[in-house]
Amino acid sequence: MLIYFNWKPRENSWGGGNQFIKCLKKYFKCENLVTEYPSDADIIFFNSHQDHQEAINLKNNFPNKKFIHRVDGPMKLYNNLSDTRDNLVYQLNDIIADATVFQSIFSYEKNLEMGMKFNSLYAIIYNTVDPEIFSKKTVKKKKGEKINLIAASWSNNIKKGFRYYQFLDENLDFSKYNFSFAGRTPLEFKNIKKLGTLNSIQLATQLKLSDVYITASENDPCSNSLIEALTSGLPALALNSGGHSELIKEGGLLFENNYDLLDKIKFLSNNYEQYSSKITVSDIHNVKKKYISFFKEVLEGHNAN
Repeated sequence: MLIYFNWKPRENSWGGGNQFIKCLKKYFKCENLVTEYPSDADIIFFNSHQDHQEAINLKNNFPNKKFIHRVDGPMKLYNNLSDTRDNLVYQLNDIIADATVFQSIFSYEKNLEMGMKFNSLYAIIYNTVDPEIFSKKTVKKKKGEKINLIAASWSNNIKKGFRYYQFLDENLDFSKYNFSFAGRTPLEFKNIKKLGTLNSIQLATQLKLSDVYITASENDPCSNSLIEALTSGLPALALNSGGHSELIKEGGLLFENNYDLLDKIKFLSNNYEQYSSKITVSDIHNVKKKYISFFKEVLEGHNAN
């Protein structure tokens, strides 16, 4: 079985989808499953709305090959209702895809609610991160030290949690906590330390210097930054929205509003070991096996669910 990735990698700092597919392709290469020539491929893998014209051209040129579509979103929910990218995704899935991969149960259910129709062949497979970059920190927190909080977002979309971070900037007790933000932000902070846009290696270093990860992104289907933090051993506080609960499980807490977040920062900090010891994440080897198993089922024409 050979797979062709219809995807142009971005080597600089970019969104979570880019980081995940880069990781997936790297570990598929280790199994000699990747070809750079679509004519040699058994499966052509394409992602969301990206490089869509190339995907259409490949379908026209190789109509008998199996096309598998990794779906994002719904993007309308975490961006705005005028976002037309979901419409393009649904059209591509209808006319090109032989099978569909959803990143989370949330993404699967919400895309269907918003009118997506798809081939009966589908799988729900969570994202993961490169263990050569992100790994569990070994230094334990000393009693009495400040708790180091961190949040990250490549996107500066206000729905990535910035209203909550602004609230914390104004109301968090900075005599007890440090708070750092990595990425791009549309807001100015007085007390939160801005780390700027970091590459994966730089972010991994900052996560190992931190204790608790916070994400307040809305309707995020499968946050790569959250997975990066959990893989680094950080218990997480996440807005009860999107696919966050599917990723955190017992390795953190969900919050509902600003003051609930403040309360849970305190509670999680006081019960840090309890939550950090219960973190579970899908590693690349497990995710790779799920993808390979699904690809084989698609080639054999069986339903994976």
